Amino acid sequence: MSIQAGFALRGRNPDVLTCIANLSNDEVFTPPELANRMLDTLAAAWAADHGGANLWADKTVRFLDPCTKSGVFLREITSRLTQGLADEMPDLEERVNHILTRQVYGIGITHLTSLLARRSVYCSKHAQGSHSIARGFASNDGNIWFERVEHTWSDTKCEFCGAPKAILDREAGLENYAYAFIHTNDIKARIAELFGGDMQFDVIVGNPPYQLDDGGHGRSASPIYQHFVEQAKKLDPRYLTMVIPSRWLGGGKGLSDFRATMLADDRIRKLVDYENAQEAFPGIDFAGGVCYFLWDRDSRGPCEVTNIAGGAHVVVERRLDEFPTFVRHSAAVPIIRKATAKNERRMSEQVSSRKPFGLATDARPEKAGDLILRWEKGEGPYPRSKIDVGTEIIDKWKVITSYVGYDHAGNPGKDGRRRVFSRIDILPPGTICTETYLVVGSYQTKQEATNLVAYMKTRFFRFLVAQFMYSHHLTKSAYVFVPILDMNEEWTDERLATRYRVTEDEVVFIVSKIRPYDNIEFDDAVIPDDSDDE
Repeated sequence: MSIQAGFALRGRNPDVLTCIANLSNDEVFTPPELANRMLDTLAAAWAADHGGANLWADKTVRFLDPCTKSGVFLREITSRLTQGLADEMPDLEERVNHILTRQVYGIGITHLTSLLARRSVYCSKHAQGSHSIARGFASNDGNIWFERVEHTWSDTKCEFCGAPKAILDREAGLENYAYAFIHTNDIKARIAELFGGDMQFDVIVGNPPYQLDDGGHGRSASPIYQHFVEQAKKLDPRYLTMVIPSRWLGGGKGLSDFRATMLADDRIRKLVDYENAQEAFPGIDFAGGVCYFLWDRDSRGPCEVTNIAGGAHVVVERRLDEFPTFVRHSAAVPIIRKATAKNERRMSEQVSSRKPFGLATDARPEKAGDLILRWEKGEGPYPRSKIDVGTEIIDKWKVITSYVGYDHAGNPGKDGRRRVFSRIDILPPGTICTETYLVVGSYQTKQEATNLVAYMKTRFFRFLVAQFMYSHHLTKSAYVFVPILDMNEEWTDERLATRYRVTEDEVVFIVSKIRPYDNIEFDDAVIPDDSDDE
């Protein structure tokens, strides 16, 4: 066996793949530690489904990474197979060659990452290179394919991925980020073109590109990872495991259909969710965290959900589709059930949509007007004649909050707690606002508005809203768990705990997740007895 092969397959420290920097928004490299956690989860599922058999001792299993970047998944799979097949194939060189030519396959997402992946797996950027540990390949690509693919433009966007033509319709010398795996209507035919014959993969694993910038400079970037998941399922693998942003669980641009389909798919048997992405990707901050899942084609049932926050692991088996959004903390589920059990109307029914008065964020006060316009940095006059949206609430007392939550990255603070709302305010009659704000409620009296502010500042209210904090935006849908109550009364955490029968342990959990709004600790909530509800 060559020195290169020995170097490639033995454990070593430091590992270069822990040191490389990410290349762009969509090329986020997977740390080897995370890749191995995912492969451990896969191996455990294989053993459970195959009478305890060792996945890495099966020389017939084929693996595909359809979005390989550093090659870490393929490298770690190769390393595991090299050990697992040692008894059946004692000759190391023969064993490694079999694994690389018949078991592990990848599709590079760019020319540069394809070279990097080959270097990680073959010890050479060319599969036929003099330093390559593989033998018998007919081309320098080996089983890690990459060729430039063009977008299919429909008007201003690509019909497959939604990439903006104005930005990514580039000359041949520049990357255009048209990924081969998702730029096709027939993924099985595409795979046959790339690797030949009737290629059936048992396992698909990877870390797909997350987004394509649609010209919003990061503010309105379009997610793209869902297309990789959907395409992978069409290949009908035995197992599928991918790491993707957690935002899909409760929000995300254009992800509604994907979310509904995934949450209803009872073949997702494991979901590992990192509330803070840096616990999985050190030094990288994704709004709302990241997660990886295991999809098992031939197994159905509830999902084993693991929530990781601050190093703590909470594992619970449950359905993913009990609520319209995924509730990441299993301990929150019984609290939400209690909050919604009375079938009261929900705050999402009364909270305004974006642009409550039809005015964009960049709208500004004018020289004269009979209304007052609240914008991000102040107030000024604005003519009533220019308002044709929300006219019915102009002359009411209105409670507003910022469209962008306090926890700007969608992540909790260092103490694991959130404030949720960055600002809550009351607009008197005759005052309107831009889309910087949402109108949470409007009333005839100032006292009702004041009572809504108090209700919004309770930990109970903010805890229910926080279940939707997978990004920095709080839309009206984030209020779907919050009951509409009588605003002629003042609601406190104590009264709410009694009304909804929140237990002592549940109060402790809420307090552990939500910090005081005004930096003043509330008294402990009163634990309800068995008396009748209000």
